[in-house]
Amino acid sequence: MPKTLLQIDWLTIFIIIILIGFGWVNIYSTTFVGPEESVFDLSRIYGKQLFWIILGIVISIVIFAMDTKFFERFANVIYLLAILSLVGLFLFGKTIAGQTAWYSFGSFSIQPAEFVKTAVALALAKYISEMDNDLSRFTSQLKAFAIIGLPLALIMLQPDAGSAVIYLSFLIPLYREGLPHFYISYGFLAVAIFILTLKFGFSIFAPVFVALFIIIYLFNRKKKPKLWRYILVLILGLGFSYSVNFILNSVLLPHQKERFNVLIGETTDIRGAAFNLYQSEVAIGSGGWTGKGWLKGSQTQGRFVPEQHTDYIFSTVGEEWGFLGTSLVIILFTILILRLYHLAERQKSQFSRVYGYSVLSVFFVHFFVNIAMVIGLFPTVGIPLPFFSYGGSGLWGFLILVLIFLKLDAKRKSLD
Repeated sequence: MPKTLLQIDWLTIFIIIILIGFGWVNIYSTTFVGPEESVFDLSRIYGKQLFWIILGIVISIVIFAMDTKFFERFANVIYLLAILSLVGLFLFGKTIAGQTAWYSFGSFSIQPAEFVKTAVALALAKYISEMDNDLSRFTSQLKAFAIIGLPLALIMLQPDAGSAVIYLSFLIPLYREGLPHFYISYGFLAVAIFILTLKFGFSIFAPVFVALFIIIYLFNRKKKPKLWRYILVLILGLGFSYSVNFILNSVLLPHQKERFNVLIGETTDIRGAAFNLYQSEVAIGSGGWTGKGWLKGSQTQGRFVPEQHTDYIFSTVGEEWGFLGTSLVIILFTILILRLYHLAERQKSQFSRVYGYSVLSVFFVHFFVNIAMVIGLFPTVGIPLPFFSYGGSGLWGFLILVLIFLKLDAKRKSLD
């Protein structure tokens, strides 16, 4: 174990420690009552978070002490147990804010979806690293999609759309290992069609979409593109655009519909659906270059931003630490993600590389969506900022996810 510890990527560990520490400082600010309160008071949110952090250190020690072969050998077993933990929620789960997503143990609750990410990453790495799995084959693609899709479906039934969105990040490691690019290309196209149809309506979007396709086809005539593919994509795109209104009114829940309307500017009621976003933008905008100072943010101390210690924690940074503070957070996450990319690319085993890409993909989507949500570029979907937002399940889930990869990377270096 000592030799392996020397091989751990301590730069990544250092960044994580800074993020966790700075995150706790901001959680303390959002729930600050008075200087007479102890930081170890478990009846306070900051006290609970500190407790989660201390136990996180214990979890870290356990992971670094484990044999790396365990993670690959028992990847499928871990995945099965993770699926059972999601199924068990429908029998024993606690419902909070309309979502049956937690197991309750007294005053503490555990959200299994945060740990299932690690299980999916391990199972996906195990499956792809097997000799006969070629992601250019449709059957291999279906099996990989099933590994991702099963927990995604169970989480959607809770219903927890925010956590479910994260599981789409596992398409990135699949793409790295040979998944045809059209899956991601058409996925982005579907999102664009949905947003543009919501904003402008089918009657305006459809003719523009047709004209665009004709122009693209004419520009690519020298490459002799297959006309039937263009026609098929055009028909499917128009069909999806036509169904957007049905999806908005008959499939999405009322609060989800309102969040999309806020995103495209159709709803501007700052006392209703747009309240969270409005208060968040006010908090961030009022911080200026250097912020108002720790524990001095009027929006934060006045509790104007709902869920500020969880999904909207970034608005606290913006108000109390200003542009410099938000820039620091963004730079730290950028360095972390780029470092994970570097580590993933240097792996010699396919299992470690796929797992590494899964880790960086999950962190990237969490980071990007959370920041975009807080500043109004993405609908509010309940996605926490890694290592920063309040929550024991989230903190432990992210620690387990990344520390397993650092352990795998350390083993690679020890064998060099």
